[in-house]
Amino acid sequence: MELTSRDKQSTNPLLQIWGKPYGLPPFGSVVPAHFKPAFDLAMASHMAELESIAKQSSPPNFDNTVAELDRSGRELERITLLFHNLTTSETSDELRAVQTEMAPLLAAHENAIFMHAGLFGRIDALYQDRGRLALDAEQLRMLERIHLDFVRAGARLTGQQRLRYGAVMSELASLTTQFSQNVLAEEAAFALQLRDDKDLAGLPGFVRDAARAAAEQRGLGPGAFVITLSPSLAEPFLTFSDRRDLRETVWRARKSRGANGGAHDNRGVAARIMVLRQEQAALHGYASYAEYELVDRMAENAQAVFDLLYQAWVPAKEQADLDRVALVDMARTLGQPVPIAAWDWRYLAQKVRAQRFDLDDAELKPYFSLDAMVAAMFDCAHRLFGLHFVEQPGIALHHPDARLWEVRRADDSLVGIFIGDNFARTSKRSGAWMSVFRSQSGHAGGTLPIVINNNNFAKAKPCLLSFDDVRTLFHEFGHGLHGLLSQVRYERLAGTQVLRDFVELPSQLFENWAMEPQVLQRHARNYASGDPMPVELLEKLKRSRQFDQAWATVQYTGPALLDMALHSLPNGTPVDIDAFEAEQSAKLGIPADIGQRHYLSHFQHLFSGASYAAGYYVYMWAEVLEADGFEAFTETGDPFDKATAARLLRTIYSSGNTQNPADAYRAFRGRDPRIEPMLHKRGLKAATTA
Repeated sequence: MELTSRDKQSTNPLLQIWGKPYGLPPFGSVVPAHFKPAFDLAMASHMAELESIAKQSSPPNFDNTVAELDRSGRELERITLLFHNLTTSETSDELRAVQTEMAPLLAAHENAIFMHAGLFGRIDALYQDRGRLALDAEQLRMLERIHLDFVRAGARLTGQQRLRYGAVMSELASLTTQFSQNVLAEEAAFALQLRDDKDLAGLPGFVRDAARAAAEQRGLGPGAFVITLSPSLAEPFLTFSDRRDLRETVWRARKSRGANGGAHDNRGVAARIMVLRQEQAALHGYASYAEYELVDRMAENAQAVFDLLYQAWVPAKEQADLDRVALVDMARTLGQPVPIAAWDWRYLAQKVRAQRFDLDDAELKPYFSLDAMVAAMFDCAHRLFGLHFVEQPGIALHHPDARLWEVRRADDSLVGIFIGDNFARTSKRSGAWMSVFRSQSGHAGGTLPIVINNNNFAKAKPCLLSFDDVRTLFHEFGHGLHGLLSQVRYERLAGTQVLRDFVELPSQLFENWAMEPQVLQRHARNYASGDPMPVELLEKLKRSRQFDQAWATVQYTGPALLDMALHSLPNGTPVDIDAFEAEQSAKLGIPADIGQRHYLSHFQHLFSGASYAAGYYVYMWAEVLEADGFEAFTETGDPFDKATAARLLRTIYSSGNTQNPADAYRAFRGRDPRIEPMLHKRGLKAATTA
């Protein structure tokens, strides 16, 4: 008997049942060569499932069309999620080659789904008749979201427009993959070796330890020290190094990622992405890409975004002008050159902070060991939502640094699996993010989620975090909880699959508990002595919270404004990335001695995918929600108030995308959000809209 294609692939671990424990991917058995044949078979199987849905003789109803669509393609989904997690967390030359090959093929498969006339015909018929279908609220939301997914992916296009749309999306998939790989290559290639005591001047012990560990990872001999572009190493170096010339080297290397010429230059890639995005928007009938994207956001239109950003941008620049005076005075006191430069700001701000608040980041670090802060965030999740985290060592994962916990309720029932991968390495992209290996779906007896948090902390013994690192840890865990606590029937609505300017609410809200005194008093203990953080040090930290927030606001809001201006360009407008960035920076008056958190040539939020394109503003949009939302706890006098936490769980963390996010927020807060708490939190005064 002739073997089928699947029989021939029976030894491919990606196509076998992923069994115990927990249905985890078979990390130890998978090699890059397994992915292409597995994708080919899984895509074919998925398409066969969709054909079956589309061609059935029964009239369309919710279960045989919408629910069945949600259940389809699970094999392809699990392979895709594993592939995505490996290419971001533990990549290789071989995986990058597969990624480059597969990007347009996966995009073509997705395009074929949304362009399937028979499938969309059934969905559209249900949508047009939705008022008479007696659907419950979650089913109605599911139908509306699925219908919108198809429409936004071009299901209503016909003829040559349909063919062209598929070509556009395929090329975009290749280009965004190339953009991401280029940034990773340039980050991995940079290593500033510190050769003697002069190079190490000003660096506290924790920075030296991290630089030594980075050198060891690169195979350099004992006694070597290396500064990489990982934020958890580069930013402390920019904060503490007395070597102004070396600070400039690191700052310029970070800024110029993707803009150094050669094979990894991203400027042409980004420009081509913009051409294609404008064409994509035009095919949908929108005047700009921003207009197309914002249809499915809380903000709804670009003017609402600009209004929000300028309410922070204007007072932040004004406050930065005042802060600069103190930094210039400090520079003169230290005999440093003036006017100051962007590679001076962190360094001088730290000196002013130490003088003004008698507070040094190096004094705080010993109280923020990674293990203690992981315990702190687990404790907060327990006190808020009744969760228990039980580590399971010895389970093979994608990298030895990754750790796994079972997440259990008070009755010991399993909520999901949480994986933490916290250290930087050259095989891992920079930044911090949450992802899943499996999404939640179904209620009792449904699919349990497998959630992963990735950070890029400098690996050292002990691993000591800055307070910004602690906030990042809590932020990503907020996303993780959003995925773990999801309790919805349909995978399309699960966890973080909400509108982009709502998805950052659970993560940014959870950051607040990192600053709660009772949390710090319990968990912020000196890693060597075990002593709790002294009360006076905690008070200094609280008093200094608003210090230099103007700098942080300018650094974030500048790129957010550039993003919105770039994607608001009318369709057909050619883009020179360098010229556009220079023109807009001058127009906005971005201070040269502050600069931007992201420059376009390495702005992965915008160009490594479409999720945050015309959407980098979402962090501030969500900050308005979270600052106002956390006041619900403050008003009770208890940051762990049980009734408020229960309402937060019900309306935000567990509800996924089962309702309009504005309605979800009102259900939690009892009203619409106010912007004043966000401005107060940043130490800014309200400004008129520009």
